[in-house]
Amino acid sequence: MTDTDRTPAAATGEKQPFDLGTGPGRVLVWFYGVFTVAAASRSVVQMILDFGKAPLAYVLSAVAALVYGFITYSLVRGGEKARRSALVCCAAELLGVLVVGTWTMAEPSAFADATVWSDFGMGYLFIPVILPVTGMMWLRRARTA
Repeated sequence: MTDTDRTPAAATGEKQPFDLGTGPGRVLVWFYGVFTVAAASRSVVQMILDFGKAPLAYVLSAVAALVYGFITYSLVRGGEKARRSALVCCAAELLGVLVVGTWTMAEPSAFADATVWSDFGMGYLFIPVILPVTGMMWLRRARTA
């Protein structure tokens, strides 16, 4: 079957899946992609150079990188299943930022070094706390579109 043989979904009455990576979703893909690289490279370098100094902080940064990477992949992939998966990951990310942020503010000595989520992402201009909220708003909007 060639492209010219395909009938558009609108003509057949099928519901067209919402593309998560378009419009504001494209900006989210960019931010999540940048944060994936930033968190992963930071945690890898820290784990290689000085893992014994702050293993919890460095592992949390690696976990943040994995979450960012999965959300980036889900936004690029698109579709309802990817949307739901990304929504769950954004909620988990927000929970992580709030827990780690509160923990680092309440007991600064708990972490020998900062994580991506320390102080609610202050070292990253608070983007780690803004990003999941924005992501969840976009993903909820995508469901209704």
